[in-house]
Amino acid sequence: MSIVVPNVGEVLLLKYMLNHTPATNVVMRLFTSNIEPDESDVLGTYSGTEPSDVAYTPATLTGSFWTVATVGGVSSATYSEQHFSFSTTNSTYGYYVTDNTNSELLWAERFDAAPFNIPSGGGNIAITPKIELA
Repeated sequence: MSIVVPNVGEVLLLKYMLNHTPATNVVMRLFTSNIEPDESDVLGTYSGTEPSDVAYTPATLTGSFWTVATVGGVSSATYSEQHFSFSTTNSTYGYYVTDNTNSELLWAERFDAAPFNIPSGGGNIAITPKIELA
């Protein structure tokens, strides 16, 4: 599935682009509710949906670590693969990205084969963040 940038995220991303609001690192978080991301989503849509597993930690994506390039007329920003660990069974449906204070929703994406089920012994989910503009 493609990422969905809700209206609130569009406004903040435009402010970042125009240096209207100081840019910050963003934070990638998983969600465990059966949510289909939508443009009308707000941060509250995902409130209380992060995994509660003690091994799970959101991933901070440092701005200067993104690789940005244009190939064949498509510009993309790619971040290194992020690993989310679990010590017990868990089901996740996708991820959402917030600013570093967790006060603004920027974008969300549901996994193509959601939910992704972690077995009872625990495991990992690996995601390579990538944004493309054509």
